[in-house]
Amino acid sequence: MDLLSEEEIITQLDTVAWERDGSSIVRTVIREDFRDAMLYVGAVAYLAESSGHHPDILIQWNRVTLTLSTHSAGGLTWNDFVLAHKIDTLS
Repeated sequence: MDLLSEEEIITQLDTVAWERDGSSIVRTVIREDFRDAMLYVGAVAYLAESSGHHPDILIQWNRVTLTLSTHSAGGLTWNDFVLAHKIDTLS
C-alpha cells in the first residue's frame, strides 16, 4: 500500500468531514447518549470489518473519536479515505 502524497492528502481532506493529525486523520462525533454512541460504533465496526481496514476508536460517553491511518504503510493511504467516506455516510 503506497502512502499518499501531500497534495493527494490535501485534496482528499476537502472531501471528508475529518481533520489531519500528523500521519492520521481524525473525526470526533457527538451522539445523543452512551447507547447511541455504542450503536454508532457498531455501525463503524461493520463498515471497517467489511473494508478490512480498522480505525482506532475512543469512546467517552456520547463522544466517539475515530482515528484512521495505515499503520503498515506508516501513514495515510487511499484505504483511509475510502473508509472515512463510508463512515461519513453514517452521520
